[in-house]
Amino acid sequence: MKKVLHISKYYYPFRGGTEQIAQDCVNSLAGKFEQKVICFNDSADDKTDIVDGVEIIRCGVFSTVSSQGLSISMGKRIKELIASFCPDIIIFHYPNPFVARYLLRNIPLSTKLVIYWHLDIVKQKILKNFFVCQNKKLIERANVIIATSPNYVDGSSWLKKAKEKCVVVPNCINVERLQSTPEVEEMAAKIRSMNEGKIICLAVGRHTEYKGFKYLIKAAHLLDDRFQFYITGKGEETDNLKAEAGTDKKIHFLGLVDDVELKGYLTAMDIFCFPSITKNEAFGLALAEGMYYGKPAVTFTIPGSGVNYVNLNDITGIEVPNRDVKMYANALQRLGEDSELRKSMGEAGKKRVEENFLDTQFKANLLKVIN
Repeated sequence: MKKVLHISKYYYPFRGGTEQIAQDCVNSLAGKFEQKVICFNDSADDKTDIVDGVEIIRCGVFSTVSSQGLSISMGKRIKELIASFCPDIIIFHYPNPFVARYLLRNIPLSTKLVIYWHLDIVKQKILKNFFVCQNKKLIERANVIIATSPNYVDGSSWLKKAKEKCVVVPNCINVERLQSTPEVEEMAAKIRSMNEGKIICLAVGRHTEYKGFKYLIKAAHLLDDRFQFYITGKGEETDNLKAEAGTDKKIHFLGLVDDVELKGYLTAMDIFCFPSITKNEAFGLALAEGMYYGKPAVTFTIPGSGVNYVNLNDITGIEVPNRDVKMYANALQRLGEDSELRKSMGEAGKKRVEENFLDTQFKANLLKVIN
């Protein structure tokens, strides 16, 4: 049986988009390959544990720079693991620039390198310049580069130079996690009862700048009280968003919610709002999850992002010019006033997710890349 070593920033139970995809990769290859995972720990201590029958080597982090972990033990552990485990294939989840140097230094020529390119380094304007040479070496060494959408390949200054190595493997949603229960249906009925005669608009995600919640709130101010906006999550922008909302009673901040409450709002909503504004939103897994519930989505145009690959304009939802608050409000108004349009776009969105973004397709696509 061939061996696969996964290198991720963090890993389950740590929650994040990259970490979820890393776990999806491991689960998709289960039973067909012998696997190990090496990643950072969320404390200063080294730790090894087992998740889904796979050994997870977690290296302690003593500090972070621009969201990148710094670990004294990582370099040594990667070297030892490659020498002892002798992986036939390494799946490296990018960006992880400080770990990339250890990978490039220790990977044998005979080992197949698959780079899972989640996104370009965009936000760190200065830091990204230090890794130009490293990126060139990574791409040159890679046997295959996985991108999450054709849009991202075309829009990435790095990937469009290496199209011959790029393969698109769209992200997948966890259908089992999204299944309804009596508790969820009860929650959804309660939400609908509280909003009788209203249009329920839901937005889900961490409160950070690129998620664009500020623009959603500005759009909400332009609409009448028939529209009710529910925003989950929290983050560094929460206080600013609440200040932006002011006394507008249409806007409700839910904070962090459990699975039952989240699924209740996803079931009860009429429109899914996904107002991300930059390529930091490389795909939009939460967008695909929202569409799975059979409701239309409203998104901004983000050149080079997979968001506009997931949500198709005038088919599964409505796409409007980036940061155009008035057009976003107009899209919500159009959907709010046309229940048949909401139904047709919602059904098309659910069908798109079921045909392209489920774990069955993900597993088949990944196996083609690995084999």
